[in-house]
Amino acid sequence: MEQDRTKTVIVQLDMTPDGEFMSPPGSPLGNKVLKVALLLAVIAGAGVLATFAFWFAMVLIPIAVGAGLLAYGILRFRIWQASQAQRTSRFR
Repeated sequence: MEQDRTKTVIVQLDMTPDGEFMSPPGSPLGNKVLKVALLLAVIAGAGVLATFAFWFAMVLIPIAVGAGLLAYGILRFRIWQASQAQRTSRFR
């Protein structure tokens, strides 16, 4: 016994009596609300990320200023040490 393995495909075209294609139905209200909620969630997430980056930069500014002042102080101390060593050198 041989079985028939062909598939029957039913194609339905929605047309008006004038021969125009019908527009597809609009998306349900729930889908629209979900899209708006997702968009707002993405915007809020980006705002939180930007706020965190700004806060992190503001925290790092005093640390960078302090490190710069410390480096300047060490540099001035080394210059002073070198000038003292040059003053007391035996090979002048």
